[in-house]
Amino acid sequence: MKEKNAFHVNGYLGLLLTIIGALLGAWLVWTGSRNSSMGMIVLGGIILLVVIIFCTTLTIIQPNEAKVLTFFGNYIGTIRDAGLFMTVPFTEKQRVSLRVCNFNSQILKVNDSKGNPVEIAAVIVYKVVDTSKALFSVDDYEQFVQIQSESAIRHVASEYPYDTFENGDALTLRSNPTEVSDRLTAELQERLNVAGVKIIETRLTHLAYATEIASAMLQKQQSSAILSARKIIVEGAVSITEDAIDRLAKEADLNLTDEQRLQIINNIMVAIISERGTQPVINTGTQQ
Repeated sequence: MKEKNAFHVNGYLGLLLTIIGALLGAWLVWTGSRNSSMGMIVLGGIILLVVIIFCTTLTIIQPNEAKVLTFFGNYIGTIRDAGLFMTVPFTEKQRVSLRVCNFNSQILKVNDSKGNPVEIAAVIVYKVVDTSKALFSVDDYEQFVQIQSESAIRHVASEYPYDTFENGDALTLRSNPTEVSDRLTAELQERLNVAGVKIIETRLTHLAYATEIASAMLQKQQSSAILSARKIIVEGAVSITEDAIDRLAKEADLNLTDEQRLQIINNIMVAIISERGTQPVINTGTQQ
């Protein structure tokens, strides 16, 4: 089923004709009853009947709203224009909002790609783009959107790790929220095409380790940060040590033995890497 335009014309002209017809029919019935003219009464009754039929064609449509028309169970089209219109008589008119809607999903507990339990939630922004699919392809499109959103969030969350401590280039839920949101949008759009709904935006609103492992994972993160910092410090210390030895050999014209080089390297490395301030030791020479 695909949306199509329903027949409709300006309703203000129809409303004016309806009022005139009602007045004319009432006048004919009243005049015929006073003059005992059965012909005028019948004509007035027919006009009033036509007026009643015309009243069923009138419909008011608000901005960013649509009316879906069904004629004895058959879908005949949709009116998207705002205003007062006349359309096919005896049609059932169902209102569908075309406004942008959003909702926050519940906080879901899922396992990431590494099996760690995490809590995740997202905000979903969407709008109806095909009214016929929204009403007739699914039972309740709003409930359908919510259920499919939760299913898509669970599926996408299981494709990525919460965080990675080995490969810094890998996509993670914590470090790459934009990429994860784009993946969620694509996944959800594919699921909701059947309901005639367009996903405008998705954003993660809550992301955390589950309570039972939050403390352990925090320690793991702290340990990883410490190891990364140590690695940077060691690389810097090695660079400084190499530069210091080269400058001593070139500028001071010192011929250092291997043992002296090792001693200088050890002293500089200890001074840089140590978490506590180093205490200088003055060498006064050896005792004869």
